Amino acid sequence: DILRTAPEQYSSGIEYADNPISQSMKNIAQVLTADIGTRVFYTTYGSFDTHAAELDTHTRLWTDTSNAISDFMADMKEHNLQDDVLILVWSEFGRRIKDNSAGTDHGSGGVAFAIGGDVKGGLYGDYPSLKESDQLEGDLHFNNDFRGIYATIAERWLGVDPDTVSNGRFEQQDFLEHISNN
Repeated sequence: DILRTAPEQYSSGIEYADNPISQSMKNIAQVLTADIGTRVFYTTYGSFDTHAAELDTHTRLWTDTSNAISDFMADMKEHNLQDDVLILVWSEFGRRIKDNSAGTDHGSGGVAFAIGGDVKGGLYGDYPSLKESDQLEGDLHFNNDFRGIYATIAERWLGVDPDTVSNGRFEQQDFLEHISNN
């Protein structure tokens, strides 16, 4: 019942686009602004697994994703919650460097983006080399373990023991301004 009433209580001057990721972000905003205590939300936006027509497809998908996040953050600012949210955008796999059929196969190195009022912007880790001699069988070498990113968020944002989330100790990244007191 609580989740059912959240959209009724929600009011915003932000017009979200009519696509799946924008509507998901709007739904999260509705529940978040209802202040029912939910601390973690998850959404997904598919079709990034492009083995063909990657340029056109990724242009559309990243534009949708960027606009959805921009609208969401504007909504959070309108509700004075911009410093209370942290968005983590990631993929479960990277892409290979060389294309085939105007797309790419699964690869080892990927990317993650942290977005929010307490995020210290920048590149964390080394920019990957595209030189063939530096590749791992045609893939980028990763230089940050994703479990370190999860551990950073668990401890510094959520205030929980990162070992329970990542099943071990992993090097944390210094991309968050504050450390949670939770």
